[in-house]
Amino acid sequence: MAPARPASLKVRALQWLAQREHSRSELQDKLLRLLQRGQRMAGEAEGHDDGCTDISVASLRAEVEAVLTWLEQHGHLSDQRFTESRVHARQARYGNRRIQQELRQHGVALDAEAQQALAASEFSRACALWQRKYGQPADDAAGRLRQIPVRQPPRTAGAVQAKAFRILSCSSGVAAATSSGTLRSRLRK
Repeated sequence: MAPARPASLKVRALQWLAQREHSRSELQDKLLRLLQRGQRMAGEAEGHDDGCTDISVASLRAEVEAVLTWLEQHGHLSDQRFTESRVHARQARYGNRRIQQELRQHGVALDAEAQQALAASEFSRACALWQRKYGQPADDAAGRLRQIPVRQPPRTAGAVQAKAFRILSCSSGVAAATSSGTLRSRLRK
């Protein structure tokens, strides 16, 4: 049985994009790895020990750039769509820093408008996450302290604790205590 003919770069890129959105740099890396692996296999099949063939890295990059440009022109590849998809998938579970760090890993960044929208919704998302995880404040002080995840360096612990106290105020039982200023005293009991 003859080996299956490898798919063209364009076909392979479309297959990856059909599975999920990709950033341009992520797809570029994947396509370059695919070409380099194919080049190594072709070199081994021809009997080259080092896996080298006549195709240079520059020509591989040019070929990948041409495919990426075609994908963008035809609307198959969009960094904006990737960013929206990634933010939507991560915002219910992660904070702004984590989302922005993950986007930087993929070679994209949030625009100013998206950053403001994400920052504006961070507190409500944190409250919703706390409600799903705990539901209501614990009865004793030790339990309430366990509901405040402070895993930050000491220089930022005060700011993180202030945010945690605000999140604890999301529950209806604690909202009244917060407004009367007794939350901290209740947590220290």
